[in-house]
Amino acid sequence: MGGQVDNLPPMVSPLSVMADDDFEQVAYRYDAPTGLRAIVAIHSTVLGPGLGGTRFWPYVSEEEALIDVTRLAKGMTYKHAAAGLHQGGGKAVIIGDPAHLRSDELILAYGRFVEGLAGRYVTAEDIGTTQADMNLIGTVTSHVAGRSEALGGSGDPSPATALGLVWAMRAVAERLWGEATLTDRHVCIAGVGKVGGALADHLHAQGARLTVADIHPGAVAAVVHRTGAAVVDPDGAHAVEADLFAPCALGAGLSAVTIPELGCQAIVGSANNQLATAEDAQRIQDSGVLYAPDYIVNAGGVINIAEEKVGYERDRANEQIARIHDTVLTVFDLAESAGITTAAAADRLAEQRLTEALNLRRESPGLGQ
Repeated sequence: MGGQVDNLPPMVSPLSVMADDDFEQVAYRYDAPTGLRAIVAIHSTVLGPGLGGTRFWPYVSEEEALIDVTRLAKGMTYKHAAAGLHQGGGKAVIIGDPAHLRSDELILAYGRFVEGLAGRYVTAEDIGTTQADMNLIGTVTSHVAGRSEALGGSGDPSPATALGLVWAMRAVAERLWGEATLTDRHVCIAGVGKVGGALADHLHAQGARLTVADIHPGAVAAVVHRTGAAVVDPDGAHAVEADLFAPCALGAGLSAVTIPELGCQAIVGSANNQLATAEDAQRIQDSGVLYAPDYIVNAGGVINIAEEKVGYERDRANEQIARIHDTVLTVFDLAESAGITTAAAADRLAEQRLTEALNLRRESPGLGQ
């Protein structure tokens, strides 16, 4: 794994986790006064600075955190490429329980870490971090996105991500049932936090029937109160007999164990890295379930953030998010014509744009991104 390692805690080696391809940079920061332990992974800046959220999570070990951040960073490269954005792939993690470790001093220390990367990485909100955190980070670095609209940002990206999922579901409905409507369709949502909760509201407004699951009873209760959704235990959400299954919590939930138990006709969810292994895409296809690849359908948040570059306007951002519908259909068409899985088709779409950008850079070395 190539790149730079900054302030590496003594118990961690960057060689302890081997990636399947090179990363431009993997940087560590340990700040004893605040307890900050953070990793930033920059997978590629071929299309632009690495943009990706900061996940604040109580990882069991720093090795587990490194595995997660590198997988997520690579996913961001492909997400931006497939969405047609001029952004590279990056991601960050802060190790620890945000309920106990978060402090203004820690967030500021993290912001200074981002500033030290000289614009190669732009951070944003993710699981465990908030818009208020981004606002605070913005006081020590300009390399932050998703700040509040009052500060010139695009605000919380969760509603935009949920809107993108709706457009993706409409594309799936068009492909499977001949009509891009979700009225009377049964959707099971696993994870009703900020994205899953907003998705439930959208679907309820469009006349869908909902079943929801979450490890946090309060999140479930709030969605049930607003939408009248049925409730299922999180461990059994994937097996619910439904038209659509929307995994909107953590990744790696689609595996050799869970795929044979799927009760849905299609999968469209916001969780990153939904497949436990690369082979699971073929397992899903063999099961007869249509898989809409995660980084294609959950791109609404980053598309929304990308609009900050030209001065954020919500209506224009929503128009760009609606393009996810066409991108999903393009992926399905490519998979069918090439005889490959939808996951492989999504990768091919993204890799084609990355290759074109890299070739352009080689032909015109002085060309700015």
